[in-house]
Amino acid sequence: MGICPTVRKARPTDAEAVARIYVTSWRDTYPLVLPARVLRAMTIEGQSARWRNSITLAVREAVYVAEDDKGRVLGMTSMGRARDTGVGYDAEIYTLYVDPLMTGCGIGRALLGGAFAALAERGHTRCVIWAHAGNPARYFYEAMGGKIIAERTTSMMGVTVPEVAFGWPRLALTERTRKSEIGTQKP
Repeated sequence: MGICPTVRKARPTDAEAVARIYVTSWRDTYPLVLPARVLRAMTIEGQSARWRNSITLAVREAVYVAEDDKGRVLGMTSMGRARDTGVGYDAEIYTLYVDPLMTGCGIGRALLGGAFAALAERGHTRCVIWAHAGNPARYFYEAMGGKIIAERTTSMMGVTVPEVAFGWPRLALTERTRKSEIGTQKP
C-alpha cells in the first residue's frame, strides 16, 4: 500500500530523525554483510551531530526528508555533485534510506523522485548511486530505472566493501515506474 509522503529539504531539527533512520537502516540491511563491530560503532547520537552539521552547512550535500501528513520523518536522502567523475555522471545521491518499518510503501520512490527534482533545479542532468553490492536496495534502484554502470571496492572502517554504481542518464524515473505510481495514488 502506497503512502503519499511530502519530500522537503531537511531542517536542523530533523537531524535526530534522520540519524535514527540512517542507523536503523544500516542495522537492518547489513547484519549479514558487515561485521557487527561496524554496526555497533554507529550511534544515533553520533549520527545526529553528523547530519545536523550537513543540514546546517549544506556545503557539500543537500539533505531531504520524506514525511507523512503528521510530520513524522519516514525516510531521508542526501545528494550533491558526483564524487567519482570518472563514471560520467554529474550528480550523485549519496544516501537514500527509509525507516525499515515503512519499506514497500512508496517512500523510497518519492525520495528518489524528490532528489532528482532537487538535482535538476541545481543544473544537474545525470545521476549515479553507489550501493554496497550486497544491499537489497540494488533491486529497488534497478526497478526505478537505474542501470549498473560500474563496480569498485572501497574500505569502510577497515572492512573491504564491494560497491555497484547505478546510473540514470536522465533525472527521471522509468515509464514503468511512473505508471505504477499512478495506479497507487489515492484520489
